[in-house]
Amino acid sequence: MDQSIRDAAADERLAEIRKTNELMTRTGPSTPMGDLLRRYWQPVALQSDLDAGDPVPLRIMSEDLVLFRDDQGRVGLLGIKCAHRCADLSYGRVEHGGLRCVYHGWLYDVNGRCLQQPGEPGGGVHKDQIRHKAYPCREAGGLIWAYMGPGEPPLLPNYPAFTESDAYRYSARWLIECNFLHANEGSIDPVHTSYLHAYNYKTNETQRRSMEVFQADLAPRLRVAESRYGLRIFAERNASTPGKKTLRVTNFLMPNGAAINGPEAGLGRGGLSIHYHVPIDDTHHWRFEMRFHSKKAIDKVALAQQHRDEKIAGDRPRRTAENRYLQNRDEMKRGISFIGMGPMFPVHDVFVTQSQGAIHDQSAEHLTTTDVAIVRARRQLLGALKDVTAGRDPVGVMRDEAQNECSDLLVLTETLDAAEDVDAFCERMTAEKIYTLDPALAASK
Repeated sequence: MDQSIRDAAADERLAEIRKTNELMTRTGPSTPMGDLLRRYWQPVALQSDLDAGDPVPLRIMSEDLVLFRDDQGRVGLLGIKCAHRCADLSYGRVEHGGLRCVYHGWLYDVNGRCLQQPGEPGGGVHKDQIRHKAYPCREAGGLIWAYMGPGEPPLLPNYPAFTESDAYRYSARWLIECNFLHANEGSIDPVHTSYLHAYNYKTNETQRRSMEVFQADLAPRLRVAESRYGLRIFAERNASTPGKKTLRVTNFLMPNGAAINGPEAGLGRGGLSIHYHVPIDDTHHWRFEMRFHSKKAIDKVALAQQHRDEKIAGDRPRRTAENRYLQNRDEMKRGISFIGMGPMFPVHDVFVTQSQGAIHDQSAEHLTTTDVAIVRARRQLLGALKDVTAGRDPVGVMRDEAQNECSDLLVLTETLDAAEDVDAFCERMTAEKIYTLDPALAASK
């Protein structure tokens, strides 16, 4: 082939990658990816954000909103500007079944209905004509979820970490200064854990057991299968014991989530971590985390202390590009940490995804076989964009209550015989319902 033809083909391929990159990273109202994300329930806040009883201003997918809990305990998410004269409702009063604007006293309920226009004759004879922007909300997993899409909301998936009891779960979040897409891709990359997160845990047996899986074999054999939630990702490694292998199963949760093993993996079978990367705008997002175990107590005191040590106000990381993420080169030289940023995984993830840029340029990548899950996830997202355009529900949207039993959302870190069939093993784990809650754990709290 003539060099000029090859150059033209390469230029055309780069142009297509950049076009797709733009399509997948823009999430504001009326953008294709924004429309897709709005077809799913999205976490928008921690339940504890409303403990003080005050309205909370939020920006989600480039929409400015106000979150509040009314005096009947219901959660509402409204457009932040009053429908009357556009005053900021986050300064409003929670009373009389809704949120009252302090400018002229208009009162809105959680559904966006205007209940009162006290300055108008008769209390506002036309108030019923007002329909303020309002999104339905649910509470699960220690988080507040909102459905910001059109039509009837789908079911909120009944994932294991969404149990009502906090005895089984620890929920938190991080404010990250980059696009949601490549940050979520970090959660479905099985290889980076052997490097980015490598740390010498001499005194913490639970974390040592969790980490030794990644150090025994740095080059896992990867496989990806479609699931009703998104993708199931298999990583098989040779174990340190002859004749054994380790199996790690993680999941891409359409369209911006992941179910993986975090520190709870050291507690044994029956635990998982679920992450959601929710756009604030196109260059900032929230990483919401739910760490869960159905049988063993998570050390929430230690986790809370780690978060206090690594954050400043507003769930912002204290390590930033300006202070070079407080990287400790001596820690690296002495073999304590591969990257010199302490033992906390989210700290590493924040650093590395922000280092890729505010919006990662996919045209500069050189993808390899270890990126199979990322490639498949991008293809699945592009297919889902077409589904939405065609008026179909995309993958992961559930509307049948009978199907909303999610014990097949397997997250596993297991040692198996080298010859054991992985798919058969996963079928057994699903049949065993490994996320069935041990009631004694809740009773002990």
